[in-house]
Amino acid sequence: MENSMSIFIVILIVFVVITLLKGVRSVPQGYEYTVERFGRYTHTLSPGLGFIIPWVDAIGRKLNVMEQVLDVPSQDVITRDNAVVKVDAVVFYQVLDSAKAAYEVSQLEIAVLNLTMTNTRTVLGSMDLDESLSKRDEINAKLLIVVDEATHPWGIKVNRIEIKDIQPPRDLVDSMARQMKAERDKRANILEAEGHRASEILRAEGEKQAAILEAEGRREAAYRDAEARERLAEAEAKATLMVSQAIAKGDVQAVNYFVAQKYVEALKEFARSPNQKTLLLPMETTGILGALAGITELTAGNRADAGKGSSNPPPRPSSPGGVANFKVD
Repeated sequence: MENSMSIFIVILIVFVVITLLKGVRSVPQGYEYTVERFGRYTHTLSPGLGFIIPWVDAIGRKLNVMEQVLDVPSQDVITRDNAVVKVDAVVFYQVLDSAKAAYEVSQLEIAVLNLTMTNTRTVLGSMDLDESLSKRDEINAKLLIVVDEATHPWGIKVNRIEIKDIQPPRDLVDSMARQMKAERDKRANILEAEGHRASEILRAEGEKQAAILEAEGRREAAYRDAEARERLAEAEAKATLMVSQAIAKGDVQAVNYFVAQKYVEALKEFARSPNQKTLLLPMETTGILGALAGITELTAGNRADAGKGSSNPPPRPSSPGGVANFKVD
């Protein structure tokens, strides 16, 4: 009797301990547990210490409410221009409602994965190959909108969808490389032609300006030469007039001075010649000496004042005419 009572007490204590243990649940951080009563969902246990009714309530699903990463495997996608490319992606999602994520869809990860793959084929199938390679941000945005809207009833939030890689076929990659090289060669040839054209235009403009400046220089030089000749002609005319007036007055010395000046200028021009030469000139020595004497008398007459000076002309040396031999270096 006493042994039976002792066994009953031990069994009762064990039952009470097991009951207490089944009524207390510890939920780790980042997780939520759903509670089912006789198989029906009643509530959700948040992280921390939770209590349920032993033998009546039970833990249904243990859900991770942290943001999760789901890799989308590579798949073949046909673009709008019938190019076949391999595409893979990655999905970032988070459970916001544990009850919906547990009971609205079966195998949540597989559902999100298949939904992302099908919508990836849809989005890329509506774009050309060039667009699919250059507009990844647009592809990611379209996928995010579509998948997030489709998974909203499941109690999850799709935060990001990123296309990891788009791989065209090898022969298509080679064709694109050749096309890119041809485009760059074309742009290089165009730039080279434009540079050559610009240089030719600048060269022509420079030659035009040089020709204009040269013509203006010639015009200015001609104008100044004409002005110089005009002044020289005026001086010659004035000198001739003075000589004519002196001749009219009977002043022979002025004539001699004029002839001697021209003679000396002619000899000066012969002497300036760079070539060495011998000149044979017929010349009257008496005339030259007379011209020089006339210069002397003209100079003395100009310095004489009020009848001062000698009235007799200076003696003129005479010498027979002949030929003079000059060697000009």
